[in-house]
Amino acid sequence: MKIIQSRSFQRKVRQFRKQEKKILDAQIKRIFNNPTIGLEKKGDLRGVYIHKFKAQTIQYLLSYRFGGNTLELIMIGPHENYYRDLKRYLKDR
Repeated sequence: MKIIQSRSFQRKVRQFRKQEKKILDAQIKRIFNNPTIGLEKKGDLRGVYIHKFKAQTIQYLLSYRFGGNTLELIMIGPHENYYRDLKRYLKDR
């Protein structure tokens, strides 16, 4: 399976500290090994999965899609305005 990162995802990950990146890498490995680990969204976001995890005290949401042999990491961030931003991002693409 191949992993693809969106620009939004890459930009956000650059701001992470070393410890947060380690936690994120572990979560991405979990998703890679079992893509159905997250919850599939309905309606506008059908086909997009959301995986929630904590890094230190912040709960992050990581959205992704998978199909064939690719895993696309779409967006990562805290819950505040996350779904609004995700819908806007997907609409613009």
